[in-house]
Amino acid sequence: MKPLTAEDIRSSFVNATPEQLDRLPIPGLHETLWDEREYLGWRDPQAARLGYLVHWADDRPVGIVLRAAPGGLRPGIAAMCSLCHSSQPATQVRMFTAPKAGEAGLNGSTIGTYLCEDLACSLLIRITPSHPGLPHNIHTRAEGLLQRVQRFTADVMKTA
Repeated sequence: MKPLTAEDIRSSFVNATPEQLDRLPIPGLHETLWDEREYLGWRDPQAARLGYLVHWADDRPVGIVLRAAPGGLRPGIAAMCSLCHSSQPATQVRMFTAPKAGEAGLNGSTIGTYLCEDLACSLLIRITPSHPGLPHNIHTRAEGLLQRVQRFTADVMKTA
């Protein structure tokens, strides 16, 4: 992933309200290993249910605001993140929704999917084995992760 600046991040959001952008917490970019990321994802330390995801689409960053569903999946079962395809305890996967971009989002239209609770899929694909039947090669897993992130944000940006 190409590095992002705080200004890149703030200007990238396609589904954020002006109020959300004013309160947007920027993660520690100086600590980020950009070569080991397909996207930048983080949770809001002041608003526990909010999360953010930013990635590069062509030559511009695209960011979306996410909201974690209250509660979680039932403990004791396994769940799979729809982005990184990592199988893990259900307590580490959560339903997230993203308001659609534009008028649709302002009118309450959202899109949802199950994601890693900490939004750290880029790290997870590099430290955990893949699910049986899925690619084990890091390059292949990273490419798949990026494609799924791009599809998800493209769906958020669809206005019709």
